[in-house]
Amino acid sequence: MRVTLRMSSRFLGDRRGNIAVIFALTMVPTIYLLGMALDYTQALRKQGQLNAAADAAAIAAVRPAMLMQTDDVAQSTATAIFGSTANSLPGLSSVPTPAITITDTGLQRTVTVSYSARSINNFPSLLGSQSWPIGGSSTAQASSAPNMNFYLLLDDSPSMGIGATLADINKLITATASATATAPAKQPAKPSQNCGFACHETNIAHDGGTEDNLAIARNNNVTLRIDLVTNAVNQLLNTWSGCPQSGVSGGVMQCMSALNNTTYKAALYTFDVGLNTLQTLTTPTTAGTKVNNIALMPVVYQNCVFSGCSSTSTTNPNTDYGTDIAGALSSINDIMPAPGLGSNAARDTPQEVVFLVTDGVEDKISSTCPNATFASHSRCQQPLDTTMCATIKNRGIRIAILYTEYLQLINLGPNQDITDGWYMSWVDTYDEPKSSTGTIAQNLQSCASPGLFKNVQTGGDISAALTDLFIKVASSTANLTH
Repeated sequence: MRVTLRMSSRFLGDRRGNIAVIFALTMVPTIYLLGMALDYTQALRKQGQLNAAADAAAIAAVRPAMLMQTDDVAQSTATAIFGSTANSLPGLSSVPTPAITITDTGLQRTVTVSYSARSINNFPSLLGSQSWPIGGSSTAQASSAPNMNFYLLLDDSPSMGIGATLADINKLITATASATATAPAKQPAKPSQNCGFACHETNIAHDGGTEDNLAIARNNNVTLRIDLVTNAVNQLLNTWSGCPQSGVSGGVMQCMSALNNTTYKAALYTFDVGLNTLQTLTTPTTAGTKVNNIALMPVVYQNCVFSGCSSTSTTNPNTDYGTDIAGALSSINDIMPAPGLGSNAARDTPQEVVFLVTDGVEDKISSTCPNATFASHSRCQQPLDTTMCATIKNRGIRIAILYTEYLQLINLGPNQDITDGWYMSWVDTYDEPKSSTGTIAQNLQSCASPGLFKNVQTGGDISAALTDLFIKVASSTANLTH
């Protein structure tokens, strides 16, 4: 009896066997957790692959080419794109069929692709389920490119006769130097001497000259800013080598029309003291035939825009004003009809867009000008008054602006010894601290519709800038919303 009690006591006091028991007991939840983690990770991986398939399917249904198709075609395309991944994905209890919802509102299409599936578990007995439920959805949204009417409004005032590059400016300054200069390139006395502007004066004899500065620029192969503007419009309407679609003739506008399957029309105007009609609204190709008619505004003689200039006249005063940007915008506003949505739906009309190319400084006769140069006739030089811009935009018409920066006329000429006194007195304050950030630039950017402002410095590529701006207006985009 005593021996039995001793053995029992030793057995109860021996703890070595407890480790095996504890290990056995902990293995059950450990295996369960490992199995669950493995199956859960596998399910997440499959869900990620199916989510990517849903994203691709939603985006495919709102691509520009698909926006031209019916909802049924878009739905079939989205289903096929989703199935290309889902049909070959192993480890699913069945191939999921996506639920696709398409909503069209005007030019905008919204596509939602959702799915539900089950990922097969590797440890069904441990988890008490043969498969793990997974699901997701993706929504994409895009607007088709609208039909649009473009009204090109080009500054042809004398200030656009500045040399296109600093080299052109210096070349023109040298070519218009005074008669007392000794260099062979110097000309006889001119209306505007030591001048980097090719202002076109039709009555040079009035100032005792023999040749106007525009003729001097042409005779010396000086490229002017107006020439760059002409080249840019020519690329827009007539010839562009950068179209990504083969077989399209014409310019940027014809190319984008083909890419977007839209209808574009164009009107071509220049402006100075008033609006000059080169071509009313028509096809881009027809408007392109009038590009060569873009030309600088002529003046009669120095300080005289119209014949019959008089120091006492309030309509034709002795002054060479010539840029009424706000007046041109007002005239265009009277011409443009109310914009439509730009869809191909019955009774819908195109969107309306103003394309303004200018150096942004108004120079006009105005009785309300805060910066009147002469009290006798109230010559006004100032940054654009944006009141008319707001009027146009409030009608739902967009304004795109290419700012050919107003050159700071300081330290010009081959020896950097020429500064324009008139500029310093009346314009420089609006052009500081630099032409891209001064009040001139600020007012033009405020006038433009959001995102539709671009600036180009002297010597910059105006053709590329105008093309980029047009493509920004004309392009449609597709994006995932969630």
